Amino acid sequence: MTQLKAGDKAPNFSALDEQGNTISLADYKGKKLVIFFYPKASTPGCTVEACNLNDNYGRFQSQGYEILGVSADSAKRQSNFKNKYDFQYPLLADEDKSVIEAFGVWGPKKFMGKEYDGIHRTTFVIDENAIITNVILKVKTKAHTTQILEG
Repeated sequence: MTQLKAGDKAPNFSALDEQGNTISLADYKGKKLVIFFYPKASTPGCTVEACNLNDNYGRFQSQGYEILGVSADSAKRQSNFKNKYDFQYPLLADEDKSVIEAFGVWGPKKFMGKEYDGIHRTTFVIDENAIITNVILKVKTKAHTTQILEG
């Protein structure tokens, strides 16, 4: 699992979003950023988490936060996910896992007795100076906004 912790500098990253735009950490200079990693677009837990953040997007914006979702899904799958639920923030299509690995959220997982490698649902809160202020490892998908803003 991730070795990153509060007080660390956020890894510099650059990847394509669901529309083919390049998004990098530098784009958020001077802004606070919530970057959430999720296993797979359009699956139940990921949908609940992403919708919870989207439903509270105004609260995040009023506190100076931008939101960025990341998974290893294709741009097409991310685009379908975003359009279906009308997300107001970009979703990175990190197919080569460069951002996922930079943040250390790829690793062994267990589901129904089977072990496999995958994305660990993890959220990083980053300040205006690209310093991580919080790492949420135990994401509560239905109450994720509360975890981030009141955590």
